[in-house]
Amino acid sequence: MSADKQLEDLKASWAALADGDMDKLAGFYAEDMIFVLPGQDDVLMGRTAFRAALDGIGEALPPGFDIKDLRYCPGDNEIVNIVEFTTDKLPGGSQCAVLFRFGADGLVIEERWFVDTEQWKAAF
Repeated sequence: MSADKQLEDLKASWAALADGDMDKLAGFYAEDMIFVLPGQDDVLMGRTAFRAALDGIGEALPPGFDIKDLRYCPGDNEIVNIVEFTTDKLPGGSQCAVLFRFGADGLVIEERWFVDTEQWKAAF
């Protein structure tokens, strides 16, 4: 799949998240995908587990979490997003990075968040 199509799909997946369309969001991921968020002891394995976790996304994000900007840094079958966000306890904002790796079919096979875990915990 072309890098342009990967970028287009990734933008559409963020839009699906913003719209609360979790089924559409999960459709951008491969069946055997993995999801890793630093600071957690487990890794979500598979689209079914990922989709189930999306139902509780509000509990996984700090109160008032609001994405202010997304920057896209494409690589070879991967895109890194720099996510600028604010929360109730971080009104001045912060940033994190999210790695998306794509399989041969163009679906996301890995999503991995890189955050300052101490700051993230303090945002709750």
